Amino acid sequence: MLAVRSINEADESRDIPHGHLDVVSLEGVDFGVARFEPGWRWSRDVGPIAGTDSCQFHHNGYVAQGHVHIRMDDGEEKDLKAGDVFVCDPGHDAWVVGDETALVFDFAGNIHDYAK
Repeated sequence: MLAVRSINEADESRDIPHGHLDVVSLEGVDFGVARFEPGWRWSRDVGPIAGTDSCQFHHNGYVAQGHVHIRMDDGEEKDLKAGDVFVCDPGHDAWVVGDETALVFDFAGNIHDYAK
């Protein structure tokens, strides 16, 4: 099998406060491209939409641009910068650090439901 799709023809595109998300589904894999603007913070911008105190999604991702800080509910914290690959379990807050837009690619299995 060989399957190809363009993110420019996303199955779903939506604006969120201080950001934007495009999602493509391809042969059982959901691929998301998130753009988080300076000032974006999950707990402030997405939490009210999700109705939870912290993000309850599992993320498999790659930071292509910018700087994002993640704090897990148990207090563990990490900085993610351009070039970093990451896995993040449910139960976290995240925010953009600095004045550059963060561009994050996400291979989470349920990214279609993110920020809904």
